[in-house]
Amino acid sequence: MSEKLGGNILVTGSNRGIGLELVKQLAEKTGAEAHIYACCRQPEGSGAETLRNLATQHPGKITLIKLDVSNEDSISAAVQAVSKQIGAGGLNLLINNAGITKPAVPAPLSATGRKEMMEVYETNVLGPFLLGKMFLPLLQRAAEEDKGDQMSCRRSAIINMSSIISSIEKCNETFSMAQVYPYRISKAGLNMLTCCQALDFKKDNILVTALHPGWVRTDMGGEEGQLSTFESVDGMMNVMPSLSNKDSGLLLDWEGKRIPW
Repeated sequence: MSEKLGGNILVTGSNRGIGLELVKQLAEKTGAEAHIYACCRQPEGSGAETLRNLATQHPGKITLIKLDVSNEDSISAAVQAVSKQIGAGGLNLLINNAGITKPAVPAPLSATGRKEMMEVYETNVLGPFLLGKMFLPLLQRAAEEDKGDQMSCRRSAIINMSSIISSIEKCNETFSMAQVYPYRISKAGLNMLTCCQALDFKKDNILVTALHPGWVRTDMGGEEGQLSTFESVDGMMNVMPSLSNKDSGLLLDWEGKRIPW
């Protein structure tokens, strides 16, 4: 039986949608020793009211962190804030959930330019790259506290939130749903980042896996999504504790099924 998630957990893009539900279920399903760092661009803004209420419902378990994943200075400040609170501890789980899509779906080629491509890349690829790099010392510290070579999300791990439409092999099946060039290409880049991190961080016993949350009814996924945020996150909450060495560097869905690159 896999262990439950625990320790210090950081979630990006946590003020709405999948990120907000992740924080909610993590707060409800982890033990008293767990602490969740819920990150969003404007934690004091109106868009984070639900997140603030959630933190109030779980006093001492959720810390709100200001973070814009497309801004390196913001990432640096967030790393410093988390490091200060963690102290001698390490970061057990980094969930790179924040992501954007531009222009509006279906985002055909005719509506897509350099500006949209670069903005989506900065958030969906560069952000997770910098977060993984800058939080690496804290991830290494967490991994060192556990002896042996078995990797897990409870020990030290990065989860990169990807998508089935990042799959090059499945593009023939999914392209008609939405062209969304920037989103597709950025998530394919995130998949390569996952593979590179998995190989690079293996020596440190840090697990790195990409997850597809399913087609979820959110502001980004639209009302036609097949899953609610609860169903998606509930599935991933069952998958993440079961991940081990064999899953590092792979793309899996919310039910733990492997998706081809």
